[in-house]
Amino acid sequence: MKLDCMTRRAAWLLATLTVLLSGCTTYVTTQVTAFSDWSGNDATRTYAFTRAASQQNNLELSTYERIVANELAAHAFREVESSQAHYLVGLAYGIRSDMVTVSEPVYYNPWPSPYWGWGRPFDPWGPWGPFPAGYVNQSYPVFTHLLGVRITERATGKEVYNVTARNSGGESSLVRAMPYLARSALADFPLGNGVVHTVKIPLDKAGGAPNEVAAAGAAVPAPASDAKVVQ
Repeated sequence: MKLDCMTRRAAWLLATLTVLLSGCTTYVTTQVTAFSDWSGNDATRTYAFTRAASQQNNLELSTYERIVANELAAHAFREVESSQAHYLVGLAYGIRSDMVTVSEPVYYNPWPSPYWGWGRPFDPWGPWGPFPAGYVNQSYPVFTHLLGVRITERATGKEVYNVTARNSGGESSLVRAMPYLARSALADFPLGNGVVHTVKIPLDKAGGAPNEVAAAGAAVPAPASDAKVVQ
């Protein structure tokens, strides 16, 4: 009975340590793949968003368009009426949930009080532990977030840029992941044809997204920090 109590105590401490360490993550890492036939210049970078008929009154899509518009503006794109736009920009997005199972060690300290925590300052294990008691399988949800940005010439319908950004992690909300996806997708624009690279974006001080998600039609704040491209 005493050993079971110690095992539970050690497992609780290990779980607490895992949570604390997970808070130390400072970057969101996104894989970006681009296909490009880009030959535009700043004078022709006017655009309008295009939607399928079923998406005309989609508030979620409107929110994501504002986030992407903010990133496009950083590359001299200017949003205009559809009839005046040189380019049309279409978005595709989604989220998928999977479960991953990992084998984790379980520790216990066989020394009961008063030896628990004795020895070194702030060391709950003392000089005798912890000792591995075995391994257990733990399952965790992992969410994959996806954003695709497709740019076509309005007059001809020719596709000139198609980029996809994908990242995975414990974030279950696509709307919170979208600012990272949008910035990663358009980092170092325009990429060459068939380029695949990784973009690392630092979390803000609150551990949130680099731009706050704005209501549809509202302005989105300027990027708070630069994306780091890792080839």
